[in-house]
Amino acid sequence: VRWMMYWIVFALFMATETFTDLLISWFPFYYEVKMAFVIWLLSPYTRGASLLYRRFVHPTLARREKDIDAFLVRARERGYETMLHFGKRGLNLAATAAVQAATKSQGALAGRLRSFSMQDLHSLPEQN
Repeated sequence: VRWMMYWIVFALFMATETFTDLLISWFPFYYEVKMAFVIWLLSPYTRGASLLYRRFVHPTLARREKDIDAFLVRARERGYETMLHFGKRGLNLAATAAVQAATKSQGALAGRLRSFSMQDLHSLPEQN
């Protein structure tokens, strides 16, 4: 559980840090403070991640549990519909490509068969 709390808090930190890094990275000792914060999160003595998770993350998730569940259901449905849409589209593209390849190669195949059959007819001895 301790590691789960750490990774959730660390992931949230990294997500927000991606945007805030552009704005506040010019502050003096910014990177040192950031490194000290990550060590504080990870340290078993300070239990920083556990503290932040229990005080901020868990109450927020508990308050919005129904919204999160509804979002996950909608995402699952849309994901299934999207998979079906792209699957049908991919099959249509593959069928079209196969038909085009068959029609292009049919002319070449017919030409070869015609040339073979004409040679075979000329090589037969004439019977009168």
